Amino acid sequence: MTLEEWADLPEDVEGELVDGSLVEEEEPELIHEVIVAWLIRKLGDWADHRGEIVAASGAKFAVGKRTGRRPDLTLFLPDLMPPAGNLVRVPPFIAVEIIAQTARDRRRDRIEKFAEYAAFGIPWYWIVDWKPRTLEVFARGRDGRYAFALSATGGAQGDVPGCEGLVLDLDDLWVRVDRFR
Repeated sequence: MTLEEWADLPEDVEGELVDGSLVEEEEPELIHEVIVAWLIRKLGDWADHRGEIVAASGAKFAVGKRTGRRPDLTLFLPDLMPPAGNLVRVPPFIAVEIIAQTARDRRRDRIEKFAEYAAFGIPWYWIVDWKPRTLEVFARGRDGRYAFALSATGGAQGDVPGCEGLVLDLDDLWVRVDRFR
């Protein structure tokens, strides 16, 4: 399957494109969706004042010649907006993944997407893992690889790397997550 064929699939056909094959994605848990909603509010409020756009999962990104991914959340800068269409070929400024709790899904987000997003040119990659309660932020270096920029488990994280002035109160997020335990 080509990237274009994948992009043109009906909405009800789930999955990402990996080396030309449609691969089933994890079914997001309610906690996953709560985290996405919280991040949309926090990152969205911060981004609105700067003319930036935050988008939730569903958009299809051509991260390689035969690989397409759907990040859980993305942020675009005003001068780097992609054209409208089914397939996004412009790297967002930030891609966020909420870690699913199966070994297969953890590997995909921490290893496969980690390398693919860096090669695609996404400057910042965030991983939120709700089991150990961590937010990890990675910055893409000149060598095209990600390096740790932040690892936090709680408290108000001020001036999140790459997002001057953004404050994320992780304790507030974990209180919301705990409601589902």
